[in-house]
Amino acid sequence: MKPRTFVLKNGLQVVLIDTKTFPTMTTLLLIGAGSRYENGKNNGIAHFFEHMAFKGSKKYPNSFVISSTIEGKGGIFNAFTSKDHTGYWIKSPVDHFETVIDVVADMVLNSKLDPVEIEKEKGVIKEEINMYEDTPQRKVGEMFESLLYKGNPLGFDIAGVKETIDSFDRTTFTDYIKNLYHPENAVLIVAGGLAGNGRNNSLQDYLKKIGEKFKNWKSGKREIFLPMNESQSKPQMLIKYKKTEQAHFCLGFRAFSFQDNRKYALNVLAMILGGGMSSRLFMEVREKRGLCYYISTGAELYGDVGNFVTQAGVTIDASKVKEAISTILKEHKKISSGGVKEDELERVKELLKGRILLSLEDSSNVASFIGTKKLLQDKIETPEEAIEKIMAVKSQEVIALAKELFVNRGLNLALIGPFKDSDFAGFDFTI
Repeated sequence: MKPRTFVLKNGLQVVLIDTKTFPTMTTLLLIGAGSRYENGKNNGIAHFFEHMAFKGSKKYPNSFVISSTIEGKGGIFNAFTSKDHTGYWIKSPVDHFETVIDVVADMVLNSKLDPVEIEKEKGVIKEEINMYEDTPQRKVGEMFESLLYKGNPLGFDIAGVKETIDSFDRTTFTDYIKNLYHPENAVLIVAGGLAGNGRNNSLQDYLKKIGEKFKNWKSGKREIFLPMNESQSKPQMLIKYKKTEQAHFCLGFRAFSFQDNRKYALNVLAMILGGGMSSRLFMEVREKRGLCYYISTGAELYGDVGNFVTQAGVTIDASKVKEAISTILKEHKKISSGGVKEDELERVKELLKGRILLSLEDSSNVASFIGTKKLLQDKIETPEEAIEKIMAVKSQEVIALAKELFVNRGLNLALIGPFKDSDFAGFDFTI
């Protein structure tokens, strides 16, 4: 797999990846725009505009025309908004690329932003917010980052809040687009069986069609996000009372940005703790004690900060929740005290390697893997290069990283369940 990179005259970066497999592809347009570029008045606008792009454009005037055009070519499509970027994607047979790229370009560059559709979509967005409120397994992750990044847009909910959603008008959208939707702040990735297996297409054919569709995208001055200045001196806890059948919590520590090369050791550390059914936390919390159904550990890294977190769904008995938390922290302590064996390390690295390789069977994962790093870090890192760095991680690196991260001043707990603050008053969840 060899990504080919190009830059159009207006600054749009293009990455073409011929996987030499099935005659299908993913076309993914990534924009460096997300909720951390918002403020208290327009929180939710990045996600809302993602919705509006599907409501009609200059050439494709409504949602039915857009959906029937793509589905009429055998494609599927959607979009997503994160804290630091937004993505619009279409998966389709390669023979219909010209239609696909025309739809993507027109949706994003020529969105109608019809005031009537904006008002209707407000109801849709608010119901989406309600859905997340009724999904504690998802909501608790938002709570965790709101605790870590309180006072900074990085702690905002991506979907926004109902009060801000109600206040939006067409100008709110056009101002946001003007600040961030520029070709220099975007990457277009096309990945799949593009030119191989006897097909007549060449990469230059794809590039020519892309250039034609995006040539009128005007450059602009990109807005920057508000950096997060971290200052935590002791453990923090945030409890949200909700009548649920299962308690959900996120327990984790402050980490570092994705610019830090220790991220490969961090991935290994996360996998040791909660990266699979053979991981320490799955065995200790679920298999040995029967305290949870799901438990996993991972990292969320941004351009300036990051976090390392374990999430679990536990019985709503407060004493059992405390037992689960204490058990998790004990396993953290074991690693920072030097408890990493070579056979465990090798098994975990092979697991990480396998998960990367297996994910690349899907062209959408190929596009995302390559494209996200290109957008956010302005570099191409192939799966082979990432795997090589993971396989080179030493046990001493993992232990040293655990010692640095697993400290009480960076410890945070977010919990949703039928609990009051008094249920956890005096609970010592220090490491």
